[in-house]
This record gives sequence, structure tokens and C-alpha cells, in this order.
Amino acid sequence: MLYYLLEPYSDVWIGFNVVRYITFRSAAAAVMALLFSLFIGPIIIRWLQKNQIGEQIRADGPESHFSKRGTPSMGGIIILCGVLLPTLLLAQIRQQNILLLLLVTVGLGVLGFLDDWLKIVKKYPKGLVGRYKLLGQIVLGLAVGCTLYFFPRDESIRSLTMIPFLKDYHLNLGLFYIPVVVFLITGVSNSSNLTDGLDGLLTGLTAIAASAFAVIAYVTGHMNFSDYLNILYLDTAGEVAIFCSALFGATLGYLWYNTFPAQVFMGDTGSLALGGAIATVAILLKKEIWLLLICGVWVIETLSVIIQVLVFKRTGKRVFRMAPIHHHFELKGWAEPRVVVRFWIIGILFALIALATFKVR
Repeated sequence: MLYYLLEPYSDVWIGFNVVRYITFRSAAAAVMALLFSLFIGPIIIRWLQKNQIGEQIRADGPESHFSKRGTPSMGGIIILCGVLLPTLLLAQIRQQNILLLLLVTVGLGVLGFLDDWLKIVKKYPKGLVGRYKLLGQIVLGLAVGCTLYFFPRDESIRSLTMIPFLKDYHLNLGLFYIPVVVFLITGVSNSSNLTDGLDGLLTGLTAIAASAFAVIAYVTGHMNFSDYLNILYLDTAGEVAIFCSALFGATLGYLWYNTFPAQVFMGDTGSLALGGAIATVAILLKKEIWLLLICGVWVIETLSVIIQVLVFKRTGKRVFRMAPIHHHFELKGWAEPRVVVRFWIIGILFALIALATFKVR
């Protein structure tokens, strides 16, 4: 909104001209999101404590987690507020990209909130029934996929996706693009949910992913940089960089309260929304395959669960002491902060490799 308010007067006073620059608005979004999350965090935590909205710890989880019972949950509200405010103020919210990002982030946030509310407040053991949660994710995925396919800004690239290491080749998925979008938004949001098991783990990994995609969005939306790297130029990608910067700042601000020992957990309210937001960013930038690298730790976490379940059903034996794999290392004797920081390091490594692929082509 500030963009639309100040941009028309940029010729009247040179100071207003800064809103035209993606770099300024991205930096401002990150700082604003960080400060707002730090400010609103204690307010929301006190509200959660007052209403006795506390985490329910799995009986079959690591014993070291039992002491966390009752810690305020649904703290994902902090992140959502931190992301939404700067995006609404600084991004061009009339753009299709921003509208879709807001739709998925808020939609999955509401879905996760409903799941948390039923589980924690209403005491339904499993929260929202799995098929209803999946239905909500699919509907949001269909909304994004159908919008991008049937109402594209540029019909020539509506169903394209870039291929790492290849300069002049893009994969055209055709109508199959829609189910791919649904799969990514559903899959990554669920993968994000699985990864959210240790204090600060998902928060830090999301900050890493958001910063990597902010860089990708900026160069994709910059004509000179995209031409130099020989990647697909998208004139509206710069606005996605502002959203990514806001997401980066909001997760850093939330990490202040979520780092070990956590004062608040994000719950499904945050984990579903974060995964869906990152997946949608990759889709809008035509960098879907890069999700496998930038969200590499999430992929490993999900694969560990799949492997554990399949092997146990076939043989009755476990590959890992507990899945997702972060619990395996806990049971091996690693302290929780050690697991988290080492997973962050791996996440940073994956992000750097992903960025390097734009030059190694």
C-alpha cells in the first residue's frame, strides 16, 4: 500500500523515488518483518499462555521432549503477521504473484490454525482429519496451478520450468503443470510439517531457504542479471523478492523466541504455511526443481519417514532409531541444539550449491 501511496509522488520529491527500487523495498521488508515479529512475539505468547494453548508432546517421542509439554503453541501466528504486514505495505499487492503468495500463505495458515485449535483446545487427539487437511492443500494448489495456466501473464512460459545446469532448455509440462503445482504445494507443506520437530530447526531452515529464493527472485526479475546468467527473465519476479525478504525477517524475529529452549512453538499454523509459501515462490519463479536443493534438509527428513515406514512394514525392523531423522540423532546422544545447528549448516550448504548452479551451466 505504501508503494501505491508514494510512487505517484516520486517525481515531486526524490525521497519517494526509493519505493521504485526492489533492493530498497526488499531490505525494508526484511527489517520491518524482523522488528514487528520481535515486538508482537511477547504479546502473542502471553495470549497463548493465558488461554492455556500449550503443546501436546507425543508419548512415543524422545524422553527429553517431555519437559516441553505445555509450551505455548500456534506461534506461527507471529510469523504470519510478520510476513503479511511488510508485504502488504511494500509490495505491489495487485500483482498476480503477490496475490497468489498471500492466498497460499494465509490459506495454509488458517488450515494449520484449525488443526492446532482442534488438537490443543478442543482436545481432538489427531486434530483436523487428515483427508480434510489434504483436501484444503489440494484446493489451494489447484487455485495456484489453474490461475498460472489459464490466466498467465505470458502464455509462452505458462507451463515452463527451468532445468539446472542447462542454459537454453526449458521443460514444458503442458497441462500436466497443474498437478505438478498441486503436488509441490501439498508435498512441501507436509514436508515442512515433518521437519518442525526441534526448537528452531524449521525456523532457521526457512530463513535460509527464503534468503536463497530472495536472491534468485531478484536476479530473475533483473533484465541485465538474468541475461548475464542466461536464465528466464520474469519482469514480475522482483516483487517475489520482497515477499521472500519479509519471510526471512519474520522467521529471524520468531527465532528469538523459538531458539532452544523454545518459549513458543509454531504448530501447524506456521509449518504448513511456511512450506506452502516456499513452494509457491519456487513455482512463480519457474525454479521448481531447485526446491530439491534449497529445501534439501526437508527432503531428507521426509525420505527418512518414508523409508522407516516402508522397511518396518516389510521387515518389522527400523532403519533409524526414530523418524524423522532429527530424532534419530537425538537418540544417538546429540544435544538438541547440536542437531539443529548442524542441520542449519547442511541447509546453508544446499542453498549455496543451488545458487552456484546458476553459474555452472
